[in-house]
Amino acid sequence: MGRVTLEAERVYRSELREERARSTRRRVLASAGDTFIAHGYAGATIRAIAAGAEVSVPTVELLFGTKAGVLKAAIDVAIAGDDEPVPMLDRAWADQARRAGNVEDLLAVAVRVLGPAQQRAAGLVMAVLEGAANSPDLIGLRDQLIDQRERTAGWLVDRITALAPLRAELTRPDAVETVWLLMDPAVFLRLTRHRGWSLRRYQDWVARSIRHLLVPDPGRHDSRRRNR
Repeated sequence: MGRVTLEAERVYRSELREERARSTRRRVLASAGDTFIAHGYAGATIRAIAAGAEVSVPTVELLFGTKAGVLKAAIDVAIAGDDEPVPMLDRAWADQARRAGNVEDLLAVAVRVLGPAQQRAAGLVMAVLEGAANSPDLIGLRDQLIDQRERTAGWLVDRITALAPLRAELTRPDAVETVWLLMDPAVFLRLTRHRGWSLRRYQDWVARSIRHLLVPDPGRHDSRRRNR
């Protein structure tokens, strides 16, 4: 009994340490998000992030290494909405999207995820895109975020074309670039912050725009496709 009790206590302590470490990580990322949005990449400091999280500077550096590392982790959590180590395209929403029976249902699933992700992450992503011009340590992260958006756009285009043909004038790269642009965080911020759009209006606009720009209108006969 004594050995079993000791082992159980070790497991409990281990789980407690892991939960404390995870709680600390969450506080640091929350502070980082606020700090980067308020001050931009250049104006943000690890010291300010640490102060906001009520931890030491070495704690932040131990968890994330560099300021760019903190920002990358904050963006990952903001996009996903949690700190679970599961890629976006491997999550439940993606399975639901794959099961959609038509383009409209597919896009409805996609924009329900895209909208809140933009709400949480657009400001942080723009800190990278704008800061990379003067901060060489952000160039790699900038390119990674751009490529990540392209992969997501490509995934969505492939799901669309599994349900309906593209417009005759479009190639797959054309379609991917169109979706990539519609998903740009700068577009989200301009529409919601500068034009006063609600999240729902943004989501409806993205879904409607992708549907209109990529897929022929229902009942429309495209002569170029008909004559092939």
